[in-house]
Amino acid sequence: MRKIQNRPDFTHESEIWSQGFNSVVGVDEVGRGSLSGPVVAGAVIIPRGFSDSWLRSVRDSKQLSANRRESIFSEIKDSGLLWSTGIVGNSRIDEIGILNATIEAMVIAITDLGTSPDFILIDAVEIDVPYLPSKSIIRGDQISVSIAAGSIVAKVTRDSLMIEYDQIYPEYGFANNKGYPTEFHRKQLAELGPCPIHRLSFAPVHDAVRGP
Repeated sequence: MRKIQNRPDFTHESEIWSQGFNSVVGVDEVGRGSLSGPVVAGAVIIPRGFSDSWLRSVRDSKQLSANRRESIFSEIKDSGLLWSTGIVGNSRIDEIGILNATIEAMVIAITDLGTSPDFILIDAVEIDVPYLPSKSIIRGDQISVSIAAGSIVAKVTRDSLMIEYDQIYPEYGFANNKGYPTEFHRKQLAELGPCPIHRLSFAPVHDAVRGP
């Protein structure tokens, strides 16, 4: 088994730059395992030679505290880097399935960048964007700085949305669990049934609709 490095770096980006591709976008998603809310993809282009000191703090979003993620996201925005998000809601997830919804969110994030990258680095999944070569990297958010940055953009964006949903549906604890199947969330789901942002195609939600 390949040992994961301590922090992501530009190894994959450098290989791609050396092949003549100048603009490399890193893409990752957040929310595939949640029972409610959207799946969100983040896309970030870090130009060759960009070396702001905060880059050394970039990690897979799951390895960072909420405050650190928000701080890095602010750095991404303030530094002028191109970034974007793709958001696919729960109804669409129920319609096409979570994998297809994840791919759709990634494609939206890439196309909404405002410019066309030369190459796409993606965490784990395969996507097809016409005329754009791509590379899928297992655990890419732990290996590639660009993908890790995308994961941070996606995570901060989705967490903010789930906190907003918590104001509408406070009984499910979305501000704390972000829609993931915690013990409290499952308990409330079993007692109250789903709310309008739950994914009805997901087994725990589907079972709650059917009842005992």
